[in-house]
Amino acid sequence: MKLLFFCGLAICIGAAAQQTSLPAGTHDPDGPVTPPSTLSSARPAGIAPALAAAEDKIESHDYDAARPGLLGYLQQHPSDARALFDLGFVEDSTGRQDAAEHDYSKAIAADPKQFESHAALGLLYAQTSRTDKALPELETASQLEPANHDPAAKAQVWRSLAQLQLASDPAAAKQSLLKALQLVPGSDTPADLVLTGQIAEANDDPDDALTAYKRALAADPGSAGATSGLAHVLLQQKKPQEAEPLLRAAIAKHPEDAGLAAQLATALSAEGNDAEAITTLEKLHQLQPANTAVSGMLADAYLRTGAADKAAPLLAEAVQAAPNNAALLTGYGQSLIYTKQFAAAIPVLERATTAEPKNEEAWGGLAFAHSQLHQDQQVLKDLAARQKIVADTPETLFLWATSYDNLHQMKQAAEYYDRFLAAAQGKYPNEEWQAKHRLVALGHGH
Repeated sequence: MKLLFFCGLAICIGAAAQQTSLPAGTHDPDGPVTPPSTLSSARPAGIAPALAAAEDKIESHDYDAARPGLLGYLQQHPSDARALFDLGFVEDSTGRQDAAEHDYSKAIAADPKQFESHAALGLLYAQTSRTDKALPELETASQLEPANHDPAAKAQVWRSLAQLQLASDPAAAKQSLLKALQLVPGSDTPADLVLTGQIAEANDDPDDALTAYKRALAADPGSAGATSGLAHVLLQQKKPQEAEPLLRAAIAKHPEDAGLAAQLATALSAEGNDAEAITTLEKLHQLQPANTAVSGMLADAYLRTGAADKAAPLLAEAVQAAPNNAALLTGYGQSLIYTKQFAAAIPVLERATTAEPKNEEAWGGLAFAHSQLHQDQQVLKDLAARQKIVADTPETLFLWATSYDNLHQMKQAAEYYDRFLAAAQGKYPNEEWQAKHRLVALGHGH
């Protein structure tokens, strides 16, 4: 949180209600995960005719016809890992994920060394955002051998591992992608290059990231992921003028891409073109009125340009749709403070700190709102919570000082006035004048 002082009145604003410069990885380079290939291409000699017939139907994508045959076979052979996987594949391919998860798990219990079920279950967990469950299944699959000995199947597992490891362990993600490419030399695609760029960024190697994204764009000029990644690096390097034309070209091909629009708005703002940045986000909001991320981006732009009256209703609606989103709650609380609705801001910001206890902007906003309501004891509690997260600023030091002063805790007030003056360095003349005069009154003249 930043507190800016104007003529003695502190107005609480955040550096951003939403981060509009979205990180690389906003676009999934490989798209949705899918089940691995069927087992029918590795059919052993002597397979039961009923099971073979069901697998023939799977091969021809006639899943509804395959299901009854598999169910009938499994009534007689309930621990057949191959048939259990086949049934899981049928359910997975027809969108019945709960049933597929059950069948894959039963196949693993019947044969813990079956590559296909571990891989399929891991991909299913990944598809449903259960990374903690996906990782161990895919890691197990990576150490097993597919029934058809197809290196591409193992490469798919290693690629999926790389995507999942990207956020938490980018060094491991790099090794996983390398293993995928080593399994099938020369198989790298533009999506692999985008993932390479994302991994390089996560490993603090922007030069390699730039190279990878540029190669991906050369291979696929329409790649939204490559454009987003390249623009992200350029924006990080404070080169918005280079990012802007790339983003405009990509948005012409992907007009409803919220990430690209947010990055273009960030580039335009960095160039001082806030008006067009807002226009860009307003157009996107018209296309996606229910997208809370877009609402947050637009509200942030309004807050940064002093249009809190426009930000507040957007954020109020977004918070209703996403009641536990700390960033949206923080932005909404800030918009209420901007419009001097201090009492209304407090419960909103309290919800933000509950959702994200280390939310320094929300704690700072709470401190300021409580100060405007003359609730000085609560101000001190808010500042103490913020102080555990991040160092004090001149603005928060001034709040400490004035709250102690109002509570007649003279020693602490004088200490914080001194600290404020040391940090202010002439940037807050009104507050510095007040601090000096209060120090004189407290017997600590400057």
